[in-house]
Amino acid sequence: MLNASLRRSGGSYIMTVPLSYVEQNHLNAGSRMAIEIVGDELKIRPQRPRKSLRELLDETPAGLCRADGWDELEAVGGEL
Repeated sequence: MLNASLRRSGGSYIMTVPLSYVEQNHLNAGSRMAIEIVGDELKIRPQRPRKSLRELLDETPAGLCRADGWDELEAVGGEL
């Protein structure tokens, strides 16, 4: 287990993230992180951008059986 100290910066506190974690998760300065408080635990993980419906469809392997025109329909909000 790694240990870190909190530092004060204005009205916030800063914690150093180990370089091994940054490299493992392909992070850099400005990377967005998702933070969750569960009881007395603080859970932090990289926040990955959600792909659009178009991006997901573009990654779909060719040759799969689809209904004609399905991938031309507008997104209505619940697909992702």
